[in-house]
Amino acid sequence: METLETIKLWINEHPTATLVFKYVVWVLFIIIFLQFVKRALKKRLPNTETRYKSQKIVETIGYFLLVVLTISYFTGNIKDLTLAIGLLTAGITITLQELILSVAGSLFIFFVKVYQPGDRIEINGIKGDVINISSIYTTMMEIGQWVSSDNYTGRIVKLSNAFVFKGPVYNYSQDFPFIWDEINLPIRYGSDVELAKTLTIEVAQQVLSEYVLKSVEKWKDIVNKYYIEDAVVDPTLAIKLTDNWIEFNLRYIVDYKKRRMTKHRLNELINTAFEETDGKVLLASATFELVRIPIVDVKKTSTDRP
Repeated sequence: METLETIKLWINEHPTATLVFKYVVWVLFIIIFLQFVKRALKKRLPNTETRYKSQKIVETIGYFLLVVLTISYFTGNIKDLTLAIGLLTAGITITLQELILSVAGSLFIFFVKVYQPGDRIEINGIKGDVINISSIYTTMMEIGQWVSSDNYTGRIVKLSNAFVFKGPVYNYSQDFPFIWDEINLPIRYGSDVELAKTLTIEVAQQVLSEYVLKSVEKWKDIVNKYYIEDAVVDPTLAIKLTDNWIEFNLRYIVDYKKRRMTKHRLNELINTAFEETDGKVLLASATFELVRIPIVDVKKTSTDRP
């Protein structure tokens, strides 16, 4: 009894400390409860994407509950919530502007579906595959930079979600997981141009037929969804005459993750096809023609020493 009386006396004498203690207890309770819910969802939901999104929703709800608890607890009346939110927002907007934008960016990314884990994007000049989206950061496995083509560099990049409001976001895989690529082939003057065109298109159709078939249906969905004209997904060839050679420009569609290997395969097979023509089709290289070599007249003079 004496212990209870002592505790009650201490609570009456220290109301502020008691209020803070109760607040901390509630915060710990909410955090532990949310962790329990997240673990339960992780075990019960078999689908990785559904599990990931559900955990992010629980995380967002947790932030909201903590904000409501903090404001209502220290204002003493939930009716003052609107006023308190206004005053709180005015006070922290400048100091926490980047953090607020990051949290808002995470909600924007999630609900608008700007990108999701597994997508290949380019944002703020950084290109990579998205491997995680948190409340503040987007984590990417970087590609490009000092590594040629679309290969991983090995660096993991964390980028603030606020950047979705500050510039364009290039998504390589959303809605249409294909991109157009090109190869320029220098053909020597005097070669059989028609034969070269036929061989190039045949090789392109052989290598790219799978991508063409898959991209046709995807492109129809794009045309139906957006205000965009229809496009040619079959390989196309354009010819340009230059000072040194006839330039073939082969344009084709390819899976965004297989651009490098596809270009390698095309170059290899086209070169082999040209070599089998017994000189009818030859690849060109840069040449220089010396029109005239100037004559340099060197005269040796001697001087007498005194």
